[in-house]
Amino acid sequence: MADIEELAEQLVGLTIQEANELANHLEEEYDIQPASAGVAVAADGGGGADGEAEEDEQTEFDVVLTGIGGNKIQVIKEVRSITGMGLKEAKSLVDEAPNPVSEGVSREEADDLKAQVEDAGGEVELQ
Repeated sequence: MADIEELAEQLVGLTIQEANELANHLEEEYDIQPASAGVAVAADGGGGADGEAEEDEQTEFDVVLTGIGGNKIQVIKEVRSITGMGLKEAKSLVDEAPNPVSEGVSREEADDLKAQVEDAGGEVELQ
């Protein structure tokens, strides 16, 4: 049996794309449907004892696609890359913008995802 601590460290270190790939693999191979990403990220948030500090500074952000610009295909490809969605799901997300691409991520990760989508031609807002 695998060392539980080592496995936990590997899971915590997954990127969003790797986590989505894992979720898809678990669903396809073992018919296990993981909880939504928002729940998993919220569980990882670990809220501190100092509730006032959390209210003053936002620590989790949603990356919301607000427009597709002129390069819809590139935006769909980037959304697929970020989310691990299939073509149909990613196209639907892009077509029905505004939609969240990623939820409950750190400021740094949100900025990175925003830059990726904007480089593809999409319009993104952090909430």
